[in-house]
Amino acid sequence: MPLSLTKEQKADIAASIRRFVSDDLNHEVSDMQAGFLLDYFLQEIAPFAYNQGVEDAQKHLLRLAEDLPGTCFEEPLTYWDKKGGRTVRRKTGR
Repeated sequence: MPLSLTKEQKADIAASIRRFVSDDLNHEVSDMQAGFLLDYFLQEIAPFAYNQGVEDAQKHLLRLAEDLPGTCFEEPLTYWDKKGGRTVRRKTGR
Protein backbone atom coordinates (compact mmCIF):
# COMPACT_ATOMS: atom_id res chain seq x y z
CA MET A 1 0.00 0.00 0.00
CA PRO A 2 1.80 3.11 -1.16
CA LEU A 3 2.10 5.99 1.25
CA SER A 4 0.40 9.13 -0.02
CA LEU A 5 1.18 12.60 1.22
CA THR A 6 -0.54 15.89 0.59
CA LYS A 7 1.22 18.63 -1.36
CA GLU A 8 1.63 20.56 1.87
CA GLN A 9 3.19 17.57 3.64
CA LYS A 10 5.57 16.99 0.73
CA ALA A 11 6.59 20.65 0.74
CA ASP A 12 7.18 20.62 4.51
CA ILE A 13 9.23 17.41 4.31
CA ALA A 14 11.26 18.69 1.34
CA ALA A 15 12.05 21.84 3.33
CA SER A 16 13.16 19.68 6.25
CA ILE A 17 15.36 17.59 3.95
CA ARG A 18 16.93 20.75 2.49
CA ARG A 19 17.63 22.05 5.99
CA PHE A 20 19.10 18.73 7.14
CA VAL A 21 21.37 18.46 4.11
CA SER A 22 22.47 22.08 4.51
CA ASP A 23 23.01 22.08 8.28
CA ASP A 24 24.33 18.56 8.84
CA LEU A 25 26.01 17.73 5.54
CA ASN A 26 27.11 21.23 4.53
CA HIS A 27 25.64 20.83 1.07
CA GLU A 28 22.91 22.74 -0.71
CA VAL A 29 20.10 20.99 -2.60
CA SER A 30 17.25 22.46 -4.59
CA ASP A 31 13.57 21.91 -3.90
CA MET A 32 13.46 19.52 -6.85
CA GLN A 33 16.41 17.51 -5.54
CA ALA A 34 14.86 17.34 -2.09
CA GLY A 35 11.62 16.16 -3.71
CA PHE A 36 13.47 13.43 -5.59
CA LEU A 37 15.16 12.36 -2.37
CA LEU A 38 11.77 12.27 -0.62
CA ASP A 39 10.29 10.14 -3.42
CA TYR A 40 13.24 7.75 -3.09
CA PHE A 41 12.78 7.48 0.68
CA LEU A 42 9.05 6.87 0.30
CA GLN A 43 9.59 4.13 -2.27
CA GLU A 44 12.64 2.40 -0.81
CA ILE A 45 12.73 3.03 2.94
CA ALA A 46 9.20 3.90 4.11
CA PRO A 47 7.89 0.35 3.49
CA PHE A 48 10.19 -0.94 6.25
CA ALA A 49 8.58 1.42 8.78
CA TYR A 50 5.08 0.79 7.37
CA ASN A 51 5.47 -2.99 7.58
CA GLN A 52 6.83 -2.74 11.12
CA GLY A 53 3.83 -0.63 12.10
CA VAL A 54 1.44 -3.20 10.64
CA GLU A 55 3.26 -5.99 12.48
CA ASP A 56 3.16 -4.07 15.76
CA ALA A 57 -0.56 -3.36 15.33
CA GLN A 58 -1.23 -7.03 14.57
CA LYS A 59 0.63 -8.16 17.70
CA HIS A 60 -1.30 -5.65 19.81
CA LEU A 61 -4.66 -6.75 18.40
CA LEU A 62 -3.80 -10.43 18.88
CA ARG A 63 -2.93 -9.78 22.54
CA LEU A 64 -6.26 -8.01 23.00
CA ALA A 65 -8.12 -10.84 21.23
CA GLU A 66 -6.45 -13.50 23.39
CA ASP A 67 -7.87 -11.84 26.51
CA LEU A 68 -11.25 -11.09 24.96
CA PRO A 69 -13.22 -13.31 27.38
CA GLY A 70 -11.51 -11.66 30.34
CA THR A 71 -12.03 -8.18 28.95
CA CYS A 72 -15.54 -8.57 27.57
CA PHE A 73 -17.21 -10.94 30.03
CA GLU A 74 -20.59 -10.07 31.51
CA GLU A 75 -21.85 -12.13 34.45
CA PRO A 76 -25.30 -13.59 33.71
CA LEU A 77 -28.19 -14.04 36.15
CA THR A 78 -27.53 -10.94 38.20
CA TYR A 79 -31.07 -9.56 38.27
CA TRP A 80 -31.77 -10.84 41.79
CA ASP A 81 -28.41 -9.56 43.09
CA LYS A 82 -29.64 -6.05 42.39
CA LYS A 83 -33.02 -6.75 43.99
CA GLY A 84 -31.51 -8.23 47.15
CA GLY A 85 -33.25 -11.54 46.64
CA ARG A 86 -32.11 -15.09 46.22
CA THR A 87 -28.97 -15.45 44.10
CA VAL A 88 -28.61 -18.10 41.44
CA ARG A 89 -25.01 -18.78 40.50
CA ARG A 90 -23.83 -20.91 37.67
CA LYS A 91 -20.76 -23.07 37.82
CA THR A 92 -18.03 -21.34 35.84
CA GLY A 93 -15.18 -22.98 34.05
CA ARG A 94 -12.85 -20.13 35.00
